[in-house]
Amino acid sequence: MGYGLLAGAIAAEILATTSMKYSDGFSRLWPSLVTGVGYLVAFALLAQALKTLQVGTAYAIWSGVGTAAVAAIGVLFLGEAFSLAKVAGILLIVAGVAVLNLGGAH
Repeated sequence: MGYGLLAGAIAAEILATTSMKYSDGFSRLWPSLVTGVGYLVAFALLAQALKTLQVGTAYAIWSGVGTAAVAAIGVLFLGEAFSLAKVAGILLIVAGVAVLNLGGAH
């Protein structure tokens, strides 16, 4: 159950962060509302997930997967530059999360 809540938190955070791009500095109503609600949902779900998951591991997964996904969305859909450095950074994030999980995630 904890990992399901964490997955929901990650999805909400990705939606919120992507919507922030479209909020134009919070000057557009609907993307701004989606950003705010998305972050509220993300933190609420993360808080529930932390009832059963270790905080270090859960936060590493939440922030790492969110960061990697938003970086990929930026490249694939928002016209951001694709570079080997960006790919290497994403791979390092994923590797770090994997190492934390192998180190005893419960």
